[in-house]
Amino acid sequence: MIIRPFTPQDGEQTYRLFHDTVHTVNCVDYSPEQLNAWSDGKRYIAQWTHTFSGRTALVAVENGKIIGFGDITPHGYLDRLYVARGHTGRGVGTALCNVLEEPFRRVEVYSSITARPFFEGRGYAIVRENVAIRQGVRLKNYFMVKNR
Repeated sequence: MIIRPFTPQDGEQTYRLFHDTVHTVNCVDYSPEQLNAWSDGKRYIAQWTHTFSGRTALVAVENGKIIGFGDITPHGYLDRLYVARGHTGRGVGTALCNVLEEPFRRVEVYSSITARPFFEGRGYAIVRENVAIRQGVRLKNYFMVKNR
């Protein structure tokens, strides 16, 4: 596995990975209505790609295919961390986080129910339960912080 910077050419592949992961990995903790609100599959790739601007964004690549990605803002907010189904539990998220978190003394994340154990295992603590509203649908998540 290789960890490298995100490039605009990664936009489509990362969006498809995001959408697929939401609907196949997170389906154990969220309803079909919630999953569709989280990712309806209709995002424009150029718009998606632009959301990575101004932050550190990385992809994990294996055999020429992106198997995970993550991004963090200049202030230490870990915005996205997604690992492709079939690759979870293999150290992909850990490898991405190791690089993304490294320059920060404090990292914040809104974790899904599904990802909560992963972040707790990395030393993040729950500050509060949160409800995100996507397309009018409520999705429970957790605001978590890691101080290094």
